Amino acid sequence: MIKVLIVDDSALVRKILTTELSKFSDIEIVGTAIDPYVARDKILALKPDVMTLDIEMPRMDGLSFLEKIMKYHPMPVVIVSSLTPRNSEMAIRALELGALDVVCKPGGTFSASNISQQLANAIRGASHAKFMKKEEAAGPPPRKLDRKPVQLLTTHKVLAIGASTGGTKAIEVVLRDLPASTPGTVIVQHMPEGFTRSFADRLNQITEMEVREARDSDYVVPGVALIAPGNYHMVLQRSGARYFVRIVDGPQVHYQRPAVDILFESVAQHAGSNSMGVILTGMGADGAKGMLAMAQRGAYCIAQDEKTSTVFGMPKEAIKTGAVNEVLPLDSIAGRIIDYLSDRQIVSSK
Repeated sequence: MIKVLIVDDSALVRKILTTELSKFSDIEIVGTAIDPYVARDKILALKPDVMTLDIEMPRMDGLSFLEKIMKYHPMPVVIVSSLTPRNSEMAIRALELGALDVVCKPGGTFSASNISQQLANAIRGASHAKFMKKEEAAGPPPRKLDRKPVQLLTTHKVLAIGASTGGTKAIEVVLRDLPASTPGTVIVQHMPEGFTRSFADRLNQITEMEVREARDSDYVVPGVALIAPGNYHMVLQRSGARYFVRIVDGPQVHYQRPAVDILFESVAQHAGSNSMGVILTGMGADGAKGMLAMAQRGAYCIAQDEKTSTVFGMPKEAIKTGAVNEVLPLDSIAGRIIDYLSDRQIVSSK
């Protein structure tokens, strides 16, 4: 049973979340709190496994509280935020501070039934997360990679990356070590609609590649990384010698939209042996089937190892299929991508 503390200044939201989450047999709501001061006392008294946290609250905002929690009493936190441009930027900041996931608050276009399953899955993922010291949770420092000109094999190549719980930091670690000449990159990170643009904008500020939220019919070109927009699937297609993405609706896969499997399967179909797949930290099995399809078409596939994964779910399931060529610690993945795409000799661990 996962013990959950709900922290939100709205009595209505606290009631809705309590009612909806109580429908899941593996989740127990042990308490609620109107603000961080009440939450602090209840954390000590109730010892919850996971805390859901609003960003905008009286007396102390959620970001300030989260920063204190991660410093003095680290624990799994899921952000539950209303969808506004300001809140989406704050939610991305919360993930940087140590929150594990973000889910839209019920209201507007997001009903309680829309978010209940997503929030339950986020809580489950958070409950399985390994909690590390603050400096470890921030991810390894940028590596001083050899920046001498490297002739990357970018023609007709596609790099596909999938991640979930803990993936925002993992994707950052990979992208910040890749050169601007990296082949066209397509990425699925499980994240709600409205938050992926802020995530892409944040990455664009700290990486050599151009990173942006994907738009329908965007071309996949060297030096550009496209993030699948929340609540839509992203698929790779090809027209002549050029790759492009389509942003499409469709049913959720593994309770997710966007889903890694949908992207990877399309990459297998249209790029085949010209592609490289990377599966990073995350709860569940999304991406395993798609990575197998990529491997069967000749793609080179990498999975993040258990030690550096926040949740070793998605990588583990991909490894089980036999699709993965190498299992690597997070801070070695970018270097291996560069080695492979520059045609340096590498030895598969399969």
